Amino acid sequence: MQQLSVNLTIPIPIDQVLISKVELKELKEQQLEGVYWSMKDLEERTGKKHEWIKENILYPTKFVKILDVKNGGCVYYPTKNGEKWTFQATKMAKFLESNFHNIFGGGIQ
Repeated sequence: MQQLSVNLTIPIPIDQVLISKVELKELKEQQLEGVYWSMKDLEERTGKKHEWIKENILYPTKFVKILDVKNGGCVYYPTKNGEKWTFQATKMAKFLESNFHNIFGGGIQ
């Protein structure tokens, strides 16, 4: 197999920068640090309605064990009328990302 070695110069506009994917990921994660989501925020992030989120993510026992703040998780489950759902954004985003297959495929028991 032959390889061709070519030097290219690609101009980068003055109002833009070039960063690695790792740096971009870290910056995105930092953007969520110290941020709490409401149920509405979670709906916007997932594109799902709160009924679906509750049925498929928040109330299945397999996830409550992981998510509930009482167990060291990142979700405050309301206990009284008028209380709001609260989600620790960084940890909830990581949970959603790493558990996609469990949420949609039923992986965790």
